[in-house]
Amino acid sequence: MTELILPTTRLHEAFVDCRDEWGPGLHEDGFGLGPDDDVHSAAGFAAWVHERVRYTHPAGTPCPPARHGSPRWIVEDGRVLGGIALRHWESDLGHIGYGIRPSARRRGLASWALGQMLGEARAALGLDRVLIPCLAGNIASARTIERAGGVLEGIVETDHGPVRRYWITLS
Repeated sequence: MTELILPTTRLHEAFVDCRDEWGPGLHEDGFGLGPDDDVHSAAGFAAWVHERVRYTHPAGTPCPPARHGSPRWIVEDGRVLGGIALRHWESDLGHIGYGIRPSARRRGLASWALGQMLGEARAALGLDRVLIPCLAGNIASARTIERAGGVLEGIVETDHGPVRRYWITLS
């Protein structure tokens, strides 16, 4: 069964396996990984997980502003398939970022996880709409966002290349 869970140290090996399949890069948006984060050592991973979950509350519960928002991992049978994060503020990164490991793509996981997080954005944060960007060349992600109701605001140039900016109205 596929589920969205809070990051946890008990899935350290599964997380590293997911990251190793991807390699480092922009796709890590759903995990909130930075270039200096140590996720390979047990102590570094524990600190990284703690930083991501310390202000996170279950869906439907108000929470204080969190540096990393509400991160979730997409997990199936103990295997980390991807990550999605709901940011509690609007930024150039948008309200929601996600990524699915290459071997788990084309199964509808991104659409499912995005739907779950849109519900949380509405219920827990009371947002009326969310901003979701994706790289202009990532057609699969653009289609996922469009199927969820995303309306293209435009394409902007960033340090990472052109990015599509979509708004989804939550009703």
